[in-house]
Amino acid sequence: MIIVIHENNEWISPFAEAFNELNLDHEFWYLPDMSLDLSRVPPKAVYWNRMSASSHTRGHRYEPELTAGILSWLKRHGRVVVNGPKALDLEISKIRQYQELESFGIRVPKTFCALRVTDLLDAANDIEFPLITKHNRAGKGLGVRKFESRNTLENYLTGDSFESSPDGITLLQQYIQAPSQSITRMEFVNSKFFYAVEVDTSDGFELCPAEACELDSNCPTVEQNKFTIRNDFSLNDLNQFEEFLIHNDIGIAGIEIIYDMDGKTWAYDVNTNTNYNPQAEAVASMSAPNEIASYLSSIKT
Repeated sequence: MIIVIHENNEWISPFAEAFNELNLDHEFWYLPDMSLDLSRVPPKAVYWNRMSASSHTRGHRYEPELTAGILSWLKRHGRVVVNGPKALDLEISKIRQYQELESFGIRVPKTFCALRVTDLLDAANDIEFPLITKHNRAGKGLGVRKFESRNTLENYLTGDSFESSPDGITLLQQYIQAPSQSITRMEFVNSKFFYAVEVDTSDGFELCPAEACELDSNCPTVEQNKFTIRNDFSLNDLNQFEEFLIHNDIGIAGIEIIYDMDGKTWAYDVNTNTNYNPQAEAVASMSAPNEIASYLSSIKT
């Protein structure tokens, strides 16, 4: 039995199809409809946690906290959990992501975090312009904005258009100048590299690979797909990313990196609730949902 813990029904169909194709017994636990009786014993199964840091954008602000309780309950009863408590902890905090990445020798952009606008403004010159803002708890590139000067940053932080992270923590981050308007997202299954996809960011960073995403013009479409799987991808320190995932009990993830003008790579986001673009996968004749289904079905309970 495979049980998937999630909070967005629109992202589930590719995995349901993959499970059905392999005739795998499975259930989907939809968190907004869930409650928890701590006296119960959870079913014997392989559990896959797909809680997303962007849940608040779908009216699910407190589902991550409920997920933490459910994962603790599952662990207490010795259940097998893919992307357990450590994965959830990193999913909802970029601060903690960066600390863990750096502990494995993975380069991340210089970052400052604060609750108060005054602290952010005071730190801006240390980060140096241009810089970007982002949310500590976010997904889909939410809250990512580029600023060329202190004045434009101050106008944003003190103006009506400012949007706060759901945990109240805003990040200032070093802007990495890339030779092209794209980033690379590495996908991992069973904590091992599966493939890398190049993502066109020319229209902004609010990009989601899932076919069901509705993000204005940035949603991938048949007419203009922004995702391309790279057959020629290689990275010297790929093993460090795999070790990072294993150490943090993350079996399934996407990690986003960017190349600077000197060809150095910088990691800036870990997605433990990862989605895949069906058009890019069709062109490359690859399927992450099928790979995940096989992986989950191979785990002993």
